[in-house]
Amino acid sequence: MSSIPCPLKLQSPRQPGRPVLLGYSGGMDSSVLLHLLAADEGIRAGGLRAIHVHHGLHADADAWAAHCQRECDALGVPLQVVHVAVERDAGLGLEGAARKARHAAFVASMVGGEILALAHHLDDQAETFLLRALRGSGVDGLAGMCAWRAYPPGWLWRPLLDQPRTALTRYAAEHRLGWVEDPSNASITADRNLLRNQILPALRERWPAATSALAGSAALCAQASALLADEDAACLAQCGVASASTGTTPDPALLSVAALRSLPEPRRARVLRIWVATLGLPPLPARAITRIESELLPAHVDAQPSCDWSGVRIERWRDLLHADRIRPLLPPDWTQSWTGESPLALPDGGRLALIGADKFDAPLQVRARRGGERITLPGRRHSHALKHLLQDAAIPPWRRVHLPLLFDGDGELMAAGDRIVSARLQAWLEPRGARLQWACVA
Repeated sequence: MSSIPCPLKLQSPRQPGRPVLLGYSGGMDSSVLLHLLAADEGIRAGGLRAIHVHHGLHADADAWAAHCQRECDALGVPLQVVHVAVERDAGLGLEGAARKARHAAFVASMVGGEILALAHHLDDQAETFLLRALRGSGVDGLAGMCAWRAYPPGWLWRPLLDQPRTALTRYAAEHRLGWVEDPSNASITADRNLLRNQILPALRERWPAATSALAGSAALCAQASALLADEDAACLAQCGVASASTGTTPDPALLSVAALRSLPEPRRARVLRIWVATLGLPPLPARAITRIESELLPAHVDAQPSCDWSGVRIERWRDLLHADRIRPLLPPDWTQSWTGESPLALPDGGRLALIGADKFDAPLQVRARRGGERITLPGRRHSHALKHLLQDAAIPPWRRVHLPLLFDGDGELMAAGDRIVSARLQAWLEPRGARLQWACVA
């Protein structure tokens, strides 16, 4: 029998001989890929197994999992069935939330260096290109899916990405493969289903090569994106800044405003996006880039504007931009007695420790800043406003908001974190060779 051309030979730089994990839904596409992988002696030798993610979203989900088990048993391919809970209120839509849960299950199941094989094909690529174009994506988004990429803890491989769905359908019929049909695929409620069931068929009636043309445009965008990415990475490195905690090593959460402003605006937008992506934060939306351009970058040096989205905050301070998730603060009414005998876990996830001494002579009280605090520093005769000392010490605002304060029993401020220590506490620490250590969440 004839079959579709099989690009599943791993005698390439793409990690030959590594074990392969197939994402197996039980649908036609992944059933074709299961059959092809199981027939490849090289894949078998490296190790082949499959994973079926049970989303629990359809009444037939148990029957689909049972079908997958039968098919894998018949081919001698080990199958892992993983049940997941789909977050319906995550703001991703049901399809997006299911995809997130599915990929989390893939990552959790993979062993180091394993290759995750998915059955996306040429029609899927065309749909992705159209969807992203309709959402106003730039060249990076329009690049669509890639056939091979890093996917920690291993790799992601789409060996059928250059094959049209008609070829998969023909292969499945010729080999008399069995598969399950998800009835929701026939609904046009989801955007992708609308494109698949109505828009693309209409396009192909007028332009028979529409699928290949759209996928080809995605490939051209991928080439352009790759060329731009090299320069983006170089520009990002030029904008890097070290912090007090990282010494001379650039702090990945910081960028130089001056260096950013020296870049052309289109390049600056790309650098901001790759910076946020490198930090593992949600994608930077266009509205956030607009705010950064109009409010954060041109702000006066004394201003501290910020921009929030999806639980993330970028804030400007002096010549710096700082990006991080919005984290809980120390509760304003929280107070904790601390002897120093063991590290103190702070409510915001930070930690305070006394290093080099067993404990304080008397317990100190730890709480959050409330405003108006004053402290007397070593070598000074008068107290100073903590607010001014924090500015002089160049402690950025994203650390100040987490700063724990230490007071003695009479309410005198002994220390603010580990950077600002009073004369009295310093006189106690020095003879003992002791010090405070504050691990901040930001």
